Amino acid sequence: MGPKITESDSLYHSLEKMSAFEIAKAMNTEDQKVSLAIQNELEAISKVISCAGDTLKAGGRLIYFGAGTSGRLGVLDASECPPTFGVEPELVVGIIAGGERALRFAVENAEDNALQAALDFQKINVTKKDLIIGVAASGTTPYVIGGLKYCNENEIKSACITCNPNAPILQMATFPICISVGPEFLTGSSRLKAGTAQKMTLNMISTGAMILFGRVLGNKMVDMKMTNAKLRQRGIKMLMELKNVSEVEAESLLDRFGSVRNAISHY
Repeated sequence: MGPKITESDSLYHSLEKMSAFEIAKAMNTEDQKVSLAIQNELEAISKVISCAGDTLKAGGRLIYFGAGTSGRLGVLDASECPPTFGVEPELVVGIIAGGERALRFAVENAEDNALQAALDFQKINVTKKDLIIGVAASGTTPYVIGGLKYCNENEIKSACITCNPNAPILQMATFPICISVGPEFLTGSSRLKAGTAQKMTLNMISTGAMILFGRVLGNKMVDMKMTNAKLRQRGIKMLMELKNVSEVEAESLLDRFGSVRNAISHY
């Protein structure tokens, strides 16, 4: 189990006596510590990026799982990959304890079921080709512990993202990541610094993996799905820059070929 966090561990007390500006300033001060904590784990994060890229190239999937805020962040990151990189929704998957209802509401005892993650994995036919990433700020969530145990028992590659240096999942994952952000401004509220750290780390993993997977050209999202006017206009501007054509010509290319990458390849 992780260390017990008490009021004395926090740098802030009597929050109810603070002004709005004092609250904002103190929270901003704490948030600035997150990127520095991540900097200390760049080597560990790069190993996960490399493994994720290799996994996708070999026909496997990137699968996040977690409970509460951590689970929601995994689902969020997974849901953003198809529109950003033009991949199929099944390629990057987010699983949250308690199912879809848990995205909007707290599902009682969902995170305490150590056996449910294995059942959730079996529903989507997880195999040795996949990379599983358990996300848990405390690193003590039974749902995540059970899922990583299942991975070990079935020789499935795994990683974890936690903010607790004493988390048991650090000893269970093939590729452990610990972003040690310290006590929260609001004691125990892991949706704050811990949540930010997890979101930033997930951004790095999915974006890095997609770059290695070949879904980026230069620094452009050439495979993005242009599902609205803003994204279509972004695609037009990409073609104007990359192919040195007018806006009218770029728009015609998009209509003809359907994507920025196809337009570049065929023009």
